[in-house]
Amino acid sequence: MLFIDAIKLAFRTVLAQRLRSFLTLLGIAIGIAAVILLTSIGEGIHRYVLGEFTQFGTNVIGVHPGKVKTGGAASVGLPSSAKPLSLEDAEALRRLPNVIAVTPSVFGNAEASAGGRVRRVTVYGVGPDMLTVFKGRMRIGQFLPVEDANAARALVVLGPKLKHELFGAQSALGARVRLGGLQFRVIGVLESKGQFLGMDLDDTAFIPAARAIELFNRSSLNEIDVAVAEGVSAARVNASIKRLMAARHGREDFTLISQEEMLTSLSSILDMLTMAVGALGGISLFVGGVGIATMMTITVSERTAEIGLLVALGARRRTIMSLFLSEAVALAAVGGLIGLLSGIGLAQLIRLFLPVLPVHTPVLFVLAAEVLAMIIGLLAGVLPARRAMRLNPVDALREE
Repeated sequence: MLFIDAIKLAFRTVLAQRLRSFLTLLGIAIGIAAVILLTSIGEGIHRYVLGEFTQFGTNVIGVHPGKVKTGGAASVGLPSSAKPLSLEDAEALRRLPNVIAVTPSVFGNAEASAGGRVRRVTVYGVGPDMLTVFKGRMRIGQFLPVEDANAARALVVLGPKLKHELFGAQSALGARVRLGGLQFRVIGVLESKGQFLGMDLDDTAFIPAARAIELFNRSSLNEIDVAVAEGVSAARVNASIKRLMAARHGREDFTLISQEEMLTSLSSILDMLTMAVGALGGISLFVGGVGIATMMTITVSERTAEIGLLVALGARRRTIMSLFLSEAVALAAVGGLIGLLSGIGLAQLIRLFLPVLPVHTPVLFVLAAEVLAMIIGLLAGVLPARRAMRLNPVDALREE
């Protein structure tokens, strides 16, 4: 029997029992739809989270005070002898090879007021290279100029939302803004960066790090961020930073966190999350496979005489087996197609009515789901098909 004839016969048999076939393939359809929908949500979250981090570049190394290490006992609450990070440390790191930009960082909350308007905002004390390190852009004006780090002027750059809240449609350039107990002159407004993990970066003020230390009554920096040249191994620059900082502090009392390493770890975790979510939908696929196996077993019992007649007319046992396997695969393929259309449709509806929930359906997932449905149908039909193949034609004909 030709392959095309076997396929035609399989679909004809499926259509002959429409209700039974529909109820059987419904299990596969629900399973595929669940897999597509859940993996689309998982992949959407994956891309969203990675996109949130990569908007600040992937070649950034953060230097943080204190050494993070694993031990048998925690040192929470004990006084630390770690040397704090200073503006001089940031200047020393700037001179390392393969380092293109360095920005110190001090952050906190302060009350911002201008023109009779008052607002509680996040204030970042940074260096003039902050835009290079974190890939920011100016909307109007200029960013903090290069000055003596310890004698920086009281200048401020506003996020677009903060500018609008304090000045409305009026120009903010040259205006005075009070942050906490200090007064600053506005020299620029940043382009919108949106929210990052729940924090509104547009509702922020950027001032020189030395002024932030004074504003928040601190004695050191929160961190130092280093931008590495493209194409240069982050591990090599990590080693250079370790040697320099250990020499300056007398020991390794700091922690380095590479953006590249963090993204790799985060991507692995999100991949596992997507797979785990998809596996939940796979339970429905297993149930659908059981349904196909059940139907095919019943079909073999009902068509015993037909099988005997085919064998008596010279049909090979392999042909008998292929006929029943074709029916199982046809059921799974049709169910998979219905499930794909349903899953993609539901994903698009979620994207339409819940735009805050990221949803993305890669073509690879669609193809893999359909192939998986056909494999499940094939596996579910093996045992009933083998049973049909092994029927004795004389005994089978007696069933008539």
